This record gives sequence, structure tokens and C-alpha cells, in this order.
Amino acid sequence: MFSQLKQQPADPILGLSVKFKADNNSNKIDLGAGIYKDEAGRTPVLASVKAAEQFRTDNETSKAYLGSAGSMLFNEKIQALNLGEHKVIGDNRIRTISTPGGTGALRIAAEFINRCTPGATIWVSNPTWANHQGVFTAAGLNVKTYPYYDYDNKCIDFAGMVEALKEVSKDDAVLLHACCHNPSGMDLSNSQWREIAELSKKIGFMPVVDMAYQGFGQGLDEDAYGLRLMADTVDEMIICSSCSKNFGLYRERIGACSIIGKSAAAADIINSALLPIVRVNYSMPPAHGAAIVETILSSEELTSQWHGELNEMRSRIGGMRRLLVDKLVAKGVTRDFSFITQQNGMFSFLGIDKDQVQRLQDEFSIYIVGSSRISVAAVSYDNVDYLTESIAKVL
Repeated sequence: MFSQLKQQPADPILGLSVKFKADNNSNKIDLGAGIYKDEAGRTPVLASVKAAEQFRTDNETSKAYLGSAGSMLFNEKIQALNLGEHKVIGDNRIRTISTPGGTGALRIAAEFINRCTPGATIWVSNPTWANHQGVFTAAGLNVKTYPYYDYDNKCIDFAGMVEALKEVSKDDAVLLHACCHNPSGMDLSNSQWREIAELSKKIGFMPVVDMAYQGFGQGLDEDAYGLRLMADTVDEMIICSSCSKNFGLYRERIGACSIIGKSAAAADIINSALLPIVRVNYSMPPAHGAAIVETILSSEELTSQWHGELNEMRSRIGGMRRLLVDKLVAKGVTRDFSFITQQNGMFSFLGIDKDQVQRLQDEFSIYIVGSSRISVAAVSYDNVDYLTESIAKVL
């Protein structure tokens, strides 16, 4: 059986990490991995998380299964974090399950869509997170793209996006990034969100909102504007959220899939179809990450501490965006990179070509994916001079 297998290419981002680790250059920089790093290049455990873990250690009394939906308290807290005091919660129209990270939420959402409409089409932005298409096709969905990023003008191609979505069928799903678009960093404005929400209502397609970076853009509530507006506008939608970035719980793999129905009765039916999908995938979700999040969000003191730590991470990324642009100017680069300061979250396209990306790797040990997407969170005061000097040389 195994003799039929053929060698598969390495994941472009994970493969970069392998090359980076094998590189002996003391100046090497990994700008490919999508994880937050502090000024020292570490991905820290938040103090609020450490406190919540200690509480769990002192108070946990069982390792029994939680059930396929996961922790009810976590599900309740994540609904409130995503939606605030939204009417869909008060009307009991939403059902949430804990999932193994945001990727797990996307996979369960995709299988749920396929259960409702076998072989359905889901539309994703061009570009989008590299794993979106793989997750959706593995679940049996067809994937199409709509225009999103204008590479030449370094902005959203909103006109192209709208025209493409006007052709979407009412039986299709459309994936939308709530904030901190991965990989472009370009987010829809509030007025653009309003137009997309009205378009969704008019056509009837299913919005699937991926919120992997809440709090990393403008703030927890600001980053949820589009998601909450969409919930105001349409009767049914799917939310996939992650606690990897904003709580720093990357390896704990905790996320959530929330589905909004037209009524409380419809939501019960949705839940009855959702849980069997979980059962045949991973049966029960892990508990540790959910316990950390629910402990933090159940404590005013820990929530306040977490808000401060989240603000610090967001501010550092914004500061590195400005510093990167200023340093490029100082190194004599005449190309306009000011668009980097207009973006949100961890990512940005530099806009350099593949040969220049390869030169950065071969000559300077700076690792960037071929599209020129960089993780701004990996830029620091210690490496920004070497980085900008290297970029100036390949330009």
C-alpha cells in the first residue's frame, strides 16, 4: 500500500522554518512564521496565562471528557468576546463548540457546509491564508476566489471584490477575514463592511467569518466590527475564531466554531448536525486551552491584565511597522513602502519579486515566503538595521 506514495513538497512556510533552523548565520532572520515575537525574538507565555494555568493546577479535579461541544463556559465566554452583547446571544440563536485551534474550527465549518450542501462552493479572497484552500477541499468543498488585494497599488481591490461577489450563488459560502487580513494586512473599512453585509443579505450566500487575530488590529471591539455588523444583517452565518494569537496559546490548539441560525429552534437543529461531525473527527476537544481562556475571561483582574498584555503586543507590531518604513528611508530606499504603516496585524507584502526574495535568503539569511509576505512581528530593534540594509541591497 505505502509503495504507491510519492514524495510531497514541503509546506512553503514550514519548509522555510526548517531551512532557517539549519542556517548558521548569526544574523539570520525568520520572517515567515506567523507567530508573535517580542523584542528578544521570543514567543512569550503571557503573565495572565501563567496565572490561569496555576489556578487550573490548583483547582482541577478531573480529567474526564468534556463532551463533543467542549467547555460550555469557554463557549459562552468566546461568544461574548467575539460578539459582545449581541442580540443573537440574547435570542439564543447561536451555538458554539470548542475546536482544536482556528484550523479545527475552519475544518468543522467546512464539513458542516458540505453536510448541508454536498460539494458546495466556498469563495476565498485572493490572496488568502495558504491553508484555507487545503482545509476546504479536504472537507469536500469546491474553492473559488474573489479579487481582494491590488498588488500594484498596495490596497484592497474593493471594486473587483464586489463585482465578483455579485456573481456568487445563494447556495455558496464566502470566507471573509474579520481583521488583520492574512497575508496582506489590508482590512475592509467600516463602510466597505456595510456594503458586503448588504450584498450577503441581498444574494443570500453564507458568510463564513474567520477571526484569527481579534485584538491585534485596532482593538478587541474595533476588530469585531465587521463580524458584528454581519450578524446584525443576515439570518445565518458561521464564525471561526482562534485563541492562538491574542492569548498566545499556539501549542494549546484552542479555537471555536460558532453558527448562527434564524431562530433558537433552528440553532438547536444546527447543533444536532454539528456534534456528529465533531464525533467522527476528533470526538472530544482538548480542555487545557479552553480552561485558560475561560479562567481569564471569568476574572476581572486577569481580564484587565490580559487586555494590557494584548495592547502591548498590538502596539509593538504597530511600532515595528513604522520603524521598518523609517529605516528603509534612512537606508536610501526610494521606493515607497509607506503602505506598510496603513495595514493591520502581523503581516504585509513587501512587494519585491521572487528573485529578490531568494537573494535575501541566499545572500543574507533572511527567510521570507515567495510572495514576499513578511511577519512584521518578527522585526525588532536588534535586527531592523540588518534587515533594511539587506532589502536596500536587493532592490
